[in-house]
Amino acid sequence: MKFGIIVFPGSNCDRDVAYVTRDILNQPTRMVWHGDTDLSDIDVVVIPGGFSYGDYLRCGAIAQFSPVINSVLEHSNQGKPILGICNGFQILTELGLLPGALIRNRDLHFICDRVPLTVERTDTIWTQNYDQKETIVLPIAHGEGRYYADDDTLAHLEDSGQVVFRYAGNNPNGSLNEIAGICNENGNILGMMPHPERASDRLLGSEDGASVFTGLLAVAAS
Repeated sequence: MKFGIIVFPGSNCDRDVAYVTRDILNQPTRMVWHGDTDLSDIDVVVIPGGFSYGDYLRCGAIAQFSPVINSVLEHSNQGKPILGICNGFQILTELGLLPGALIRNRDLHFICDRVPLTVERTDTIWTQNYDQKETIVLPIAHGEGRYYADDDTLAHLEDSGQVVFRYAGNNPNGSLNEIAGICNENGNILGMMPHPERASDRLLGSEDGASVFTGLLAVAAS
């Protein structure tokens, strides 16, 4: 399974993801510069965290106009997996590939911490290696991570089972319904504010995030 990691000016978690996919999981991995347009050799697109285009205007608002985005949209139209982490989640909502928006944290402060999450679904390609309602701990690092959507959108997310991760206990940023990660209705696109790539190596003290990636490999091998 070949991973393509989109690199924007200001991305700073792209190498972290590559370390997991290439060095830990031994999967082919290509760093895709935002000006490239060919994703035909890529099985999984990852839009990493960071500050694409300096987060000017609004997080993810400028990145949506990059040349690579049309190819990302085509990748999604083909039903292939797309993972957006932190800034990547923000970009996915700007593109309309996931509903809602990520807005300023409740207390208007940048948060860098480790937080417990509840795994809400284990029947997706991303979470099949977790247990239902399992509690995992992942790092967060964001200033605009508060998930927001109107009442109808929230109701639809809940009714259709698109909430994949919730903050457990303390809600660090004020996200509605404690939402930390959601998927699209088909389940091939996942957006999450916490960073699974920063908790995928024993040397970092946790492998709680590794199952997001190994679940995909299990699908490929089946």
